[in-house]
Amino acid sequence: MDDIFVGRVMSSSLHTVTRDTLVEETAQLMLENEIGSVVVTDDDNRLEGILTTTDFVRIVAERKPKDQTPVSKYMTEDIVTVSAQDSIRDAADVMVEHGFHHLPVVDDEVGVIGMVTTSDLTSYLSREETPSPK
Repeated sequence: MDDIFVGRVMSSSLHTVTRDTLVEETAQLMLENEIGSVVVTDDDNRLEGILTTTDFVRIVAERKPKDQTPVSKYMTEDIVTVSAQDSIRDAADVMVEHGFHHLPVVDDEVGVIGMVTTSDLTSYLSREETPSPK
């Protein structure tokens, strides 16, 4: 797995929002697209945050008006990222170490280019690994 890179398994069709997007609108976007996270970007596609389904547990628990609250109130801003050239083993190690299910993939020049998820890694392994002999 050290020679398989994140760029090979990441999802490149991203759903992004801005800091000012309301959490209610973001939740609808996530439901409609059956995704577990959105990345928050600025006008230059630079990563500003991430909002995941886990964050919505806190949003519901705090009972704030969802139609008036921007994602900036709940997004994670201290974000760990990987590049497309990182190995999937390194990405998996980071995910396990931090308990992440979503890891943004960034490029220094372009900004956010993808997302690698536990589902992406599991899907890759299920296709590529041969079963153990019985």
